[in-house]
This record gives sequence, C-alpha cells and structure tokens, in this order.
Amino acid sequence: MPRLWCAFLGLFFRLLYNEFAWTYDLVAWVVSLGQWKAWGCTAIPHLASHLQCERVLELAHGPGHLLVTMAERGLAPVGLDLSPHMGRLARRRLRRAGLTVPLVRACAQALPFCDRCFDSAVATFPTEFILDPAALREAARVLRSGGRLVVVAWARLSERDPSSRFIGWLYQVTGQGEPLPGDGEAVVVEAGFIPRTEWEQVGCSEVMLVVAEKR
Repeated sequence: MPRLWCAFLGLFFRLLYNEFAWTYDLVAWVVSLGQWKAWGCTAIPHLASHLQCERVLELAHGPGHLLVTMAERGLAPVGLDLSPHMGRLARRRLRRAGLTVPLVRACAQALPFCDRCFDSAVATFPTEFILDPAALREAARVLRSGGRLVVVAWARLSERDPSSRFIGWLYQVTGQGEPLPGDGEAVVVEAGFIPRTEWEQVGCSEVMLVVAEKR
C-alpha cells in the first residue's frame, strides 16, 4: 500500500477513534450494513464460562455497546480504552441504560490491574495493538489460569448484492479485507495462549473469532 495512502488511513482511524468518535457508530453501521453490534456480540458465548458475575475485561471498549450487552446479561465487565472521547461515549451509553460499569483510560500494553483478576478478556475488531507482544503478555497476566482472550478479528459479507460488493471493495482499499496476519498465531502462542479460530454466521455475513485460552 503506498506510503501516502497509509498515512491518510492512519490519520482517518486516529480521528475516528478520537476527535470524530461521535461519528463512529454511523461509520460502523454503514460498513457493516447494520450488523456491527451483532458482530461484536458473537464473542459472548466464547467467554471462559457462562456463570453470572464473570469478570470480563474489554480491551478498547469504543462507544460501549458490548459493555452494555455484557452487563445486561449478568456479567461483570470492565472497560479499558486509551481514547477519552470513546470513554465519554461509553459512559453516556451506560448511564442511559442505568448501568454501572468501571471504565479505565489506559493502554493495553500496561494494564493497571493485578494478576489473575479477570476470567476473560475480549476485543472487537481491534487495531494492531492486539498483536503487540507486550499487550498479549499483559492480557495473559491479568487472566486467571484457563481464562480466555476472545478477539472478534474479522468479518466478511456473504451476499453478492451491489452494497455488499462495494463494502468488500472498501475493506480491501483500507487494508481491512484480510484477517490477522499469518504470524499472528505464533505471537499469541508466545504470549502464553492456546488459540483456535471460530466462525459465526450473522445474517448475511460471517465473523471470524480467535479464542485464545491461557495455558
């Protein structure tokens, strides 16, 4: 991908997660043909257990949709995001839902939590931080033995109507048209996880998840 185009995309995504975070839901709805929230929810059945009050850390919680869903289903989520703009959106959404969920502003490479304090961790369509060895080691550190890191990594539209073809083209030109790179599994294993890939059908799309269990 040309250097200038990469620089433009980097600026676009930085603005989308920060100053233009208020447009995030609209952009996500458009590029997923309205399926974005459903894609994120595919992670929930893959968490470490189905017990109520399971403590789940969401890495890069964004506008907070998954936090609301997890809390409403009886889990005990904690949200972490580096963007203060996303923090404000998530806090507002939780308040409207009448829910109290701890939100922490920090980076995934230095989690401000004690060892083995979470049952699961989840990230939906994360940026490249998810393959940073430091972030993966931190995720392993805060998970209990046998806990899971569940990453909603990629989605593809199944139908070949004009809208789906256009969105597929858009994924390609923005570098979002492929799942995690080939060496991604090795990085996850090195951090102390045993990963596997799962596919979920959601409407007219398929979602790829990486379910990584802590050794």
